[in-house]
Amino acid sequence: INIKNKTGHKLPTAYPSRRAWLHTTVQDLNGNILFESGALNSDGSIAGNDNDINSKKFEPHYLEITSEDQVQIYEPIIFDYKKEVTTSLLSGATYAKDNRLLPKGFDKATAENAVSVHGTAEKDENFQAEGDIVLYKIKLPEGVNSVHVSAKLMYQTIGYRWAQNLKSYDNQEADRFIRYFEDNTEISAVVLAEAVRK
Repeated sequence: INIKNKTGHKLPTAYPSRRAWLHTTVQDLNGNILFESGALNSDGSIAGNDNDINSKKFEPHYLEITSEDQVQIYEPIIFDYKKEVTTSLLSGATYAKDNRLLPKGFDKATAENAVSVHGTAEKDENFQAEGDIVLYKIKLPEGVNSVHVSAKLMYQTIGYRWAQNLKSYDNQEADRFIRYFEDNTEISAVVLAEAVRK
């Protein structure tokens, strides 16, 4: 899957609760799902995303996806001074991962640390200015020779983990925000781009 960033900045940009990801589905000619990576769950989490499942983990940047529990998520993940994952900006010390899609002209080899690429995307030759190429290697059932492939680039302004971590604050503002997130999970994500191949 070849993704092109046509914005003049990283995608997603600004506040680090934002994330974009690939929702990829492979179906046989009868519509049976043979493979699915990056589905949005009813609670606003992403199926297979390590960070949505466990606040201390995160989904790495993938050069190649071979199983449904691997999801290509474009996002910044922050470490605190103990090198533990955090969503608290006041506790943030460095990036564990920053593989947000790069704009045209961005040179990841010479970028300053504050805006550079962090994590396994640094070494990904397919992750460059203007986009990313993600390889999917999927074993099809015997006898299946033709498939339909759907790829959607999804986007959320508030990721599931960011909303869940607010529960520890136990105050009216946090409670109100969590209720808002939980009451609107069906509209928490939008499709930025989509391609279907038969």
